[in-house]
Amino acid sequence: MRAMSHDTREINRSSDPFADTTRRWLFGYGSLIWKADFAYAARRPARLHGWERRFWQGSHDHRGTPQAPGRVLTLVEAPGARCLGMAYSIGADVLEALDLREKNGYLRVIASLEFDDGERAQGLVYIATADNAAWLGPAADEVIARHVAGAAGPSGSNRDYVLHLADALRGLGAEDAHVFAVERRLRALQPEATTQ
Repeated sequence: MRAMSHDTREINRSSDPFADTTRRWLFGYGSLIWKADFAYAARRPARLHGWERRFWQGSHDHRGTPQAPGRVLTLVEAPGARCLGMAYSIGADVLEALDLREKNGYLRVIASLEFDDGERAQGLVYIATADNAAWLGPAADEVIARHVAGAAGPSGSNRDYVLHLADALRGLGAEDAHVFAVERRLRALQPEATTQ
């Protein structure tokens, strides 16, 4: 099977399941939790059921380069799992910028979001799957930490991405064994390094 291109913008532009609505929810589970560089009308913690974070996607354009990609998050299906993140109410005008930000193998997927008050809503989430050209796949936490420690790109060091994410998840009160395990190993590798 041929891998999907690194650049998924055209695929994402071809489908907007919320085209007939003014606003839609966007679910962020990685850098979108703390780095919302787009306009939004509301922001609420939310959960996705049946998904968990994994540092299995390559980053050739933000936290790495084409020659030395970093490792960033995607979601993988996991029965019984709950992924806590941040949901944003956005307009259609924001999608082009988001598609550019998430172009390195991520596709828009419709998902059911659950808010703290029990309310549910359909929303968009960007997920990279194993059939995209930037996929790096599973690895031991120690291997991922070593990879992250040596990667950097136009958006900064891969290390900062992991540390900011871990801090943001703690701020939400989220538990994430995978993220926190990679963070611990990363800090052990580079105990004196500071984040920007």
